Amino acid sequence: MAGRALLIANPKSRSGGEALDAGLKRLRDTGLELLEAVPDAPGGIPELIRRHRDRVDRVILGGGDGTLNCAAPALVETGLPLGVLPLGTANDLARTLMIPADLEAACRIIGEERLHTIDLGEVNGHYFFNVANIGLGVQVTRALTAEVKQRWGVLSYARSVALALRENKAFRARILLDKRKLRVRSIQIAVGNGRFYGGGMTVAEEAAIDDGLLFLYSLKPVPWWRLALLAPALKLGPRGQEQDVRLLRGREIEIRTRKRMEVVADGEPVTQTPARFRVLRRAVKVYVPWEYLSPRQAKP
Repeated sequence: MAGRALLIANPKSRSGGEALDAGLKRLRDTGLELLEAVPDAPGGIPELIRRHRDRVDRVILGGGDGTLNCAAPALVETGLPLGVLPLGTANDLARTLMIPADLEAACRIIGEERLHTIDLGEVNGHYFFNVANIGLGVQVTRALTAEVKQRWGVLSYARSVALALRENKAFRARILLDKRKLRVRSIQIAVGNGRFYGGGMTVAEEAAIDDGLLFLYSLKPVPWWRLALLAPALKLGPRGQEQDVRLLRGREIEIRTRKRMEVVADGEPVTQTPARFRVLRRAVKVYVPWEYLSPRQAKP
């Protein structure tokens, strides 16, 4: 494999150690030249990609979902393929694409050069791979500090949900979904482009990152014990049959609330309501394993 890749690793992400070194050596042994760059902060990633766009033919990103989210605008602009090295806490995009947490195996997938084109979500001009939240998910993000992630790892999400439930309040929202109007009373509205979020929670049972659809679920205000009963459905993905969950799907969604509410996308605060969502079809090329691609090629 000949070529040159821009390798960007977020220094604040969880360390890859020997497995990462072995994986990168494997890539170099195939003939791929790695041009390494370290951003001063995740917000500097797009500029690094734009600066090197004419010197490389792919981008390899080591970090979590927030790192990948930062890179999305430059990936769309340059059209450079993306290799994912899951160095974060949740790694939900990697989970969606069946990219293993083992970094040597993730490097091997990049070396196999099997490309697949995926969708992006967009809210008020901000891209996201996985999911955008209003309500409970925002409180979870606030509780999910870097210190908590470092100490609790993937369990930090469950801990942060428990803390957020104490402070979360119900709100009313008006939703316009592909010209269909409805009103909801909710404690959490999630709009998903990908399949997973929050360290392995599922947006919807049928959700996929290459289906051209956004899935929205709204969680009704219910006592904590009913939320506990809902936990399996939220883990595996709502099907729309649950009494306390409303599940919708579409390509364009608008959400309005009486007071402005924060919107978090891929774990990062990005905008406020009113929030206008759309799906960008086939927006980013990503290296994926055969296990992800084979069922899609088998479909008629």
